[in-house]
Amino acid sequence: MKRAAALVVMAMLLAGGVFVLGAPQDKMIGVNVVLKTGITKAALAELERFGRVRDEIPALKAVTMQARASELASIQALPFVASASPDAERKGSPVDTVEATNFRDGLSTWDLDAIDVTDPVRGREDVGIYDGEGVYVAVLDTGLLDSWRQYFPEQRIAAQYAMAFGGGGGENGSVSSQPNKWEHDQNSHGTHVTSTILGYNLRGTPVNGVAPMAKVIPVKVLNQGGWGWSSVIARGIVYVADLKGDKLGGAPVVINMSLGGSRLDPMEQAAINYAISKGVIIVASAGNEGEAGMGYPGAYEPVISVAAAGWTGEWTAAAWWRTLDVADPTNPADFYIADFSSREKDGQDLDVAAPGTWVVGPYQTNSGQTSYYYLGGTSMASPHVAGIVALMAEKKPLLTASQAEAILQASALPLPAGCRLVYSSIGTSANVCWGNDAPGAGMVLAGLAVANTQ
Repeated sequence: MKRAAALVVMAMLLAGGVFVLGAPQDKMIGVNVVLKTGITKAALAELERFGRVRDEIPALKAVTMQARASELASIQALPFVASASPDAERKGSPVDTVEATNFRDGLSTWDLDAIDVTDPVRGREDVGIYDGEGVYVAVLDTGLLDSWRQYFPEQRIAAQYAMAFGGGGGENGSVSSQPNKWEHDQNSHGTHVTSTILGYNLRGTPVNGVAPMAKVIPVKVLNQGGWGWSSVIARGIVYVADLKGDKLGGAPVVINMSLGGSRLDPMEQAAINYAISKGVIIVASAGNEGEAGMGYPGAYEPVISVAAAGWTGEWTAAAWWRTLDVADPTNPADFYIADFSSREKDGQDLDVAAPGTWVVGPYQTNSGQTSYYYLGGTSMASPHVAGIVALMAEKKPLLTASQAEAILQASALPLPAGCRLVYSSIGTSANVCWGNDAPGAGMVLAGLAVANTQ
């Protein structure tokens, strides 16, 4: 059965062989350099021998450069350089979509019911009083559509802290901040991700979210095509980490990154370490590469990584399955791991699974015309967990990244290796199978995770 994939993992790879200065393959590339010491005039002068320094990130002891590919080895060999690597491409936009129509009769969507956030009858009873109040969730993504106010209450979007970063890569040059571009997205990916966290307005009907009273900080790090560079993402992470230590007054902060690439960039790694040291909790998608393995930064151990799970009740009642009550998630037979969801390989760390198949939310194919689509991918699974972490952090404001990860794993419903018969939107069915490398600790359970947060 074909599954939509909201994250296409890509990487910029240097061709093998010998580079000859001036030859066509010896192109200008972006290089991310992490230094062993601080950024000094002497270090900058030495780096300028091999290319042009375009941006400095003092908090990470890092710079970005433009240089010819043939100079990379020389930069790596400098005694004050801890690492130097090509700027890595990141992507987060969906490939396939299924339009959602006439979804007017329910505040509780199947995916929130499946993880015990909402229930068509009991409401938010399983998570008690917690709704994300006082917690900021930074969504590092494509930003929001121009029409975002038609989907979200203005007071739920922390527009005063919203930011866009662009550039990166060898041909684009330095990373630049673009303060107003965050609310002019043409891609919709970031808007759909945000809708899972906050909920949204469906033509006058409010649809619930995991943490509807949290405040989302949109940080645009992917371009209008839904892709970007690790240097830009590192800038976004540092920006959010510095906000937490300054303007946010110590409020709990969660970062959601529904994006990834095939390798961990050292600058991105340094940014993640910096943010976690400031008390930020980072959640990221595992990737949609199936048996090829996880994407980064999700596979990096300190990040809470999320696989994509589905419900065996999908499409079992034609178009009406979305309004069905999902049984309390205590039976693993009710759920499965999507075939596209990236499996954990050696050296990678997969933590939990969350709904990532046929998740409905705002997604515009025509600019200015509101519309709603089902999307599938680990990009859709990640914000479910980011929202749950917001509920946990509301209960325990000093919650750390390692504590959050441990609680989520201990509270999850195990999904051991197996197969499930799953239906498609066109009435066909197929067995979807997975091994023990696919689910992490299992399906996240919001009620139990909040209860276990002490």
